[in-house]
Amino acid sequence: MSDDAAPVPPGRVLAAPIGLVTDIGGAGSQIVMDRSTIEALRGDADPAIAGAGQVGAQVKMRVGMTWLVANIRSLKLASGGHGDIAAQIDFLGEGDEERLTGKLYKFRRGVTRYPTPGCEVFPVSTSDLKQIYSTDDRPNVEVGTVYPSRDIRAALYIDAMLGKHFALLGSTGTGKSTAAALILHRICEAAPQGHIVMVDPHGEYAAAFKHNGAIFDVGNLAMPYWLMNFEEHCEVFLTSDGNDRQVDADILAKCLLAARGKNRLAADVKLTVDSPIPYLLSDLTNLVQLEMGKMDRASDSAPYLRLKTKIDEIKADPRYSFMFSGMLVADTMASFLARMFRLPAQGKPISIIDVSGVPSEITSVVVSVLSRMVFDFAIWSRGETVRPILLVCEEAHRYVPNERNADGSSVGRILSRIAKEGRKYGVSLGLITQRPSDLAEGVLSQCGTIIAMRLNNDRDQAYVRAAMPEGARGFLDAIPALRNRESIICGEGVSTPIRVLFDDLDENRRPASADPSFALLWRESGGEEGVIDRTIRRWRSQRH
Repeated sequence: MSDDAAPVPPGRVLAAPIGLVTDIGGAGSQIVMDRSTIEALRGDADPAIAGAGQVGAQVKMRVGMTWLVANIRSLKLASGGHGDIAAQIDFLGEGDEERLTGKLYKFRRGVTRYPTPGCEVFPVSTSDLKQIYSTDDRPNVEVGTVYPSRDIRAALYIDAMLGKHFALLGSTGTGKSTAAALILHRICEAAPQGHIVMVDPHGEYAAAFKHNGAIFDVGNLAMPYWLMNFEEHCEVFLTSDGNDRQVDADILAKCLLAARGKNRLAADVKLTVDSPIPYLLSDLTNLVQLEMGKMDRASDSAPYLRLKTKIDEIKADPRYSFMFSGMLVADTMASFLARMFRLPAQGKPISIIDVSGVPSEITSVVVSVLSRMVFDFAIWSRGETVRPILLVCEEAHRYVPNERNADGSSVGRILSRIAKEGRKYGVSLGLITQRPSDLAEGVLSQCGTIIAMRLNNDRDQAYVRAAMPEGARGFLDAIPALRNRESIICGEGVSTPIRVLFDDLDENRRPASADPSFALLWRESGGEEGVIDRTIRRWRSQRH
């Protein structure tokens, strides 16, 4: 007798097997299950056993004194009929077998010994699921319940998820924003002295974090323009293309370096065009004017005029005052970093950066500066007490687009660099998007934990499938059929791939992302004149 079928000690009772292993592969295998046995289990009091034999359910096999656990990926009638069902399975991991009761315990990811053909297959019980999804003593946050159970809690390992980045994916209307708020709320509760920066392009999350977060928008962001590096300066101040752009960039570099050099701080630093040294915009335009005066012919002055005109235009535009105001020339770098990165957190560990009011022409530059500040701070603070920072980007495909949509902006380069190198310096990246196929190649694969809600687009599904580990394929097939608030989670942040129904959030902790009810609102009337007048005033004043 092989040790796959080791004798059962006296007094111990095993559940009846539901099938046999027929083929063994690497990450997955095939089993054949008896349909009549599975049907007989439908009325079992244990919901896990009652759901045995379904796509997405788990089964287990005894290999010596170990239980090997697998997920059912697909089902079909076995060749030859006879009521048998053939199933493709993916191995998830293994656990020890408790000698007296036969129960599974100490579950761990990975497989050390495979079963042989003919090995019996058993249903997984609720008790087994509790062992499989237990979190041991690792720091974690509970976010929902494990499908198909009602009481087994689903948890994310904080260190593993944040240490290797994460991505939250899902089509519009699946509850993605609420799921993001839920996860961040639970992290804030577990780490009230944390440091989280969230870029919010639609102004949704201020409502969710008004009590435990610091909210910044164009009214109070006060981001100094001189924090921009040279590449970001070029994106804001240069308007030309082709060869003219390089000429303009050379002029800007020369004048910018001279303007930074006028600051008394410059004597104490290594001065470059990228140095975060305060300077006056008036000094920059005066230097451009001075250089233009050295030209022999009027035609040579065109690049200088382009540059000076653009700078003057931005200085005069009130929409840019949150960044280019003359009030922001003081050296406020320390206080700006402290506010943005929550150093100290003071009970509000998350900064919500609402960029919905930022002019669209410079939104990517604002996100670039924030992202680069996070990364550069982490690099230059080495040797100090480590202060890990989580940077969360909603609508991430806007900022790190693939080659087809790439616009060459600096924000894509810095976020890609954070994805590749951030964890070395204590910077974690959280990407939230409804279009994963529009993300830059390789960025999603850098995310150690993927939280996939329903995706309706075939290309998005294929993209996520390519980024997920082999053992999660059975779960992936369920992505198009997920209900709202459901997700498939796999990777470093969970012990094994898992289907989760997220907890419901209280109304006052949800983002302001609910869709309006056309059927209800179009039945109402009255007060339209006041709505139009107030809207026009806000529109013209550019104030919400």
